[in-house]
Amino acid sequence: MSGLLAGKRLLVTGIITDQSIAFSVAKLAQEQGATVVLTGFGRLSLVERIAKRLPKEAPVIELDVQNKEHLDGLADKVREHVDGLDGVVHSIGFAPQSCLGGGFMSAPWEDVATALHVSTYSYKSLASAALPLMGQGSAFVGLTFDAQLAWPVYDWMGVAKAGLESASRYLALHLGSQGIRSNLVSAGPLRTMAAKSIPGFEKFEDEWVRRAPLGWDLGDQESAAKACLALLSDWFPATTGEIIHVDGGFHAVGA
Repeated sequence: MSGLLAGKRLLVTGIITDQSIAFSVAKLAQEQGATVVLTGFGRLSLVERIAKRLPKEAPVIELDVQNKEHLDGLADKVREHVDGLDGVVHSIGFAPQSCLGGGFMSAPWEDVATALHVSTYSYKSLASAALPLMGQGSAFVGLTFDAQLAWPVYDWMGVAKAGLESASRYLALHLGSQGIRSNLVSAGPLRTMAAKSIPGFEKFEDEWVRRAPLGWDLGDQESAAKACLALLSDWFPATTGEIIHVDGGFHAVGA
């Protein structure tokens, strides 16, 4: 078997449609020699249907990151398909509508707490659940949207992503002694289901395409997925706590 991820065993979360970055990660990972296990939440039958569109159909495990029983049982569920993990992809995020679209000042704590639990704390809780399967040289990779700045309409999801970015650095600190890495990919705006759920998110699109030095393709999930694969591979053995921007260079220019 050949490929960048030959022989690697990966757990990929967050596939909802074949337009998601997570789907592109799973697809390219299989093409690069990895064995892939998926997790799904809610409409499992939909995730299982999407899994059949991969080069090789992948098993799907139910995982609600707010459910302690699901987290406690994750390692055993994964062991039904592979004997360990070399990488985990965190592609999980959710905020109630009150937390988005201009609702920063009015969103109630209960909704904000949900956003932070699902989008931020889940990175640590997923890592804890998967840790018994991981060892020297393995990696966690998560997906963020640049939290250095405040974005119109992104509101509490922006705060959650800032927390995610900090959580990744702390995971890098606490797992480094075990030889386990933690990095994030910060993708530009893409026309995914997640983006469509944010009122007014299209405001980013034209400006991003216009200002990004390399230009920006709103339908190109593969560029972000390729960055994830690189971080999961053996080609970044001494990189952890990092955020790789895959945004056409937008983050680097002022005007």
